[in-house]
Amino acid sequence: MAKRDYYDVLGVEKGASADQIKKAFRRTAMKHHPDRNPNDKQAEEKFKEAQEAYEILSDADKRANFDQFGHATANQAGAGAGGAGFSDIFGDVFGDIFGGAGGASGRGGPARGSDLVYDLQLELEDAVKGKAVEIEIPTKDKCDTCEGSGARPGSSPRTCNACKGVGQVRMSQGFFSVQQTCPKCRGRGQLITDPCGGCYGQGVVEKRKTLSVKIPAGVDTGDRIRLSGKGEAGPQGGPNGDLYVQMNVVEHTIFVRDGANLHCEVPISFSQAAIGGELEVPTLSGKVKLKIPSETQTGKLFRLRGKGVTQVRSAGVGDLLCRVVIETPVNLSVKQTKLLEAFEKSLSGSSRHSPRSEHWFDGVKTFFDNLTK
Repeated sequence: MAKRDYYDVLGVEKGASADQIKKAFRRTAMKHHPDRNPNDKQAEEKFKEAQEAYEILSDADKRANFDQFGHATANQAGAGAGGAGFSDIFGDVFGDIFGGAGGASGRGGPARGSDLVYDLQLELEDAVKGKAVEIEIPTKDKCDTCEGSGARPGSSPRTCNACKGVGQVRMSQGFFSVQQTCPKCRGRGQLITDPCGGCYGQGVVEKRKTLSVKIPAGVDTGDRIRLSGKGEAGPQGGPNGDLYVQMNVVEHTIFVRDGANLHCEVPISFSQAAIGGELEVPTLSGKVKLKIPSETQTGKLFRLRGKGVTQVRSAGVGDLLCRVVIETPVNLSVKQTKLLEAFEKSLSGSSRHSPRSEHWFDGVKTFFDNLTK
């Protein structure tokens, strides 16, 4: 009986991508797998047919030969080259299902150490200007006694005889042949027969480390600095993890940060707002003069350019926005009260001194008139 076209076997177009071919093979093989179809000869034949099709179409050279010359040349090329074994194909396609690891990333060897996160509390001034700080972290570090090997000084780990140092063993499950982590050495490829007395064969011990961290200018809450290789040491000589320093800028008594800008409230007296004046306001780089024009209303914003925050990822500098708040005088003397009463009488009957109040009262009157209609 003539063989079916390999593309038809997997149900894909001739121009299908490698990923589409792999997905189609997975779907077809699962459908016709003998374990799912016991004593079904037809399903077994379709399963083998799908395996053969995938073996050819998953190899670029074999696929090119098949596309040009058909079955005969493709099969000859596969036989001459040795081809990909049945278990190799399934290790690639179904490895994620059974936990097998195909490729160098799944090979054995000492495990990598854990990453660490350190929560650093920063004053706003330090976050804006940047500084170098020293932090102390509890961590697992390389054992000095065995230099991280886990073996007693004078001895050394031996190669695992179960996996021959690879860290993985091949297990057969019916028609499947998959790789999995070696249960004897737990993927390390080596065994400690004479463990170190200082770390009990782990290669790491509990320590406290002091590190110097340079904080760049402009960091904000939520920013992280990654220190590669400053995390925990891996067991039995494994590579170190990383350390992440997480920024947490504490609340400031004067300034509120909004990205690159700073905000603050500046209290001014009633007389300053009315006749104008000049006052000193704080910035993170020192005091500056702020000119208050006459007839200033409460809530008015004054922008001091370049007095904000230098941004971490750009050269731009934000601004300082000062919002003036007019304070009502308290604890008035009798004389001061009488002066204010006389001042208030001098203003009565004239809307030009209080245009906003006049406009507001007009609006209130219109509102109530509409309600009574």
